[in-house]
Amino acid sequence: MLRAGFIGFGRMGITHFSILNTHPLVEIVAVCDQSSTMLNMLKKYVGVDSYSDYRKMISEAGLDFVVISTPTDSHSEIIRVAMDNNLHTFSEKPFALNGAEGQNTLTHLEGKALVNQVGYVNRFNEVFIEVKRLIDTEVIGEVRNFSSEMYGATVLKDSKASWRGKRNTGGGCMYEFASHCIDLVLYLLGQPDKVVGSIMQSIYSSDVEDLVSSTFVYNNGYTGTIMV
Repeated sequence: MLRAGFIGFGRMGITHFSILNTHPLVEIVAVCDQSSTMLNMLKKYVGVDSYSDYRKMISEAGLDFVVISTPTDSHSEIIRVAMDNNLHTFSEKPFALNGAEGQNTLTHLEGKALVNQVGYVNRFNEVFIEVKRLIDTEVIGEVRNFSSEMYGATVLKDSKASWRGKRNTGGGCMYEFASHCIDLVLYLLGQPDKVVGSIMQSIYSSDVEDLVSSTFVYNNGYTGTIMV
């Protein structure tokens, strides 16, 4: 039986909790969140230990792994702390807000015999697994052009209360949505050789981009766009 702890218990934390709580080989023993109301409810109705300090939870709860569903700007630090304490991690995407921070975390994790997974769930969707099989076997012919699109209103609200619409905590739709599109393209077709003609606009949001369009070019002749 693996002992799990949750760091961050908002919308995605609750989603992951509801799924993982059905796993026969996992016991959820601790949750960390900044909401005292949420922690009190969990302690009363679910019976898990509750913490407001994730470092304390990691050191005291006797965990095997943690699920990280906090605002994006905190992902890298929590991953490093968890792995320094010999814990496997599952982190909501993306695991960093810029390339330098991401590379720093990857370097920090080198040589550690631990699993760190980032929540790009489309790779495990049966539809996309079948699409990849059809592409790889050329059953549907040769790919010449593709389009990867994702839409949502998450970053459109100009709200002081939402971290998703702030550049230094959520990063906007490039990080919130485009990262899913990019990962799916990488999974299905591999790394593009060039990215050209990118357009990033703030139509409704004040601090982040809420529309992104980019063209991917491959030396083998593939071309395509992502639009979020």
